[in-house]
Amino acid sequence: MHIGELSRRAGVNAHQLRYYEAQGLLKADRGANGYREYDETAVLRVKQIRHLLGAGLSSEDIAYLLPCAVGEVPELLGCPELLAAMRSRLQRLDDQMGRLAQSRAALADYIDAADRMAGENYPPFDDPDQEPVPA
Repeated sequence: MHIGELSRRAGVNAHQLRYYEAQGLLKADRGANGYREYDETAVLRVKQIRHLLGAGLSSEDIAYLLPCAVGEVPELLGCPELLAAMRSRLQRLDDQMGRLAQSRAALADYIDAADRMAGENYPPFDDPDQEPVPA
């Protein structure tokens, strides 16, 4: 099938399909006319890619995981490489969440402190008509 038909059947824009191909996630043969030609398994592959992207995996992670993927959702077989990659990604997400939680707590503390100081002109301005400039 050509890229337009795959796009329609998989519910994905053609430019996304070209991106998946460039990332090594999707394989297309070239016809004599130079057009991309996909086999029937491409629809399933694109759906797998979309689900894995939705799980927050990078295209690099997905390229590594696809050989272990079975079914549309997909189920991932317990390949040792797969488990290591997913655990690594989970750790990166946990680390990001920890940093975000720290940032959120610090920002909430600043807001609380500013609320307590409401009504006070802090820092004091030399010019009484000067207003603080918002960040």
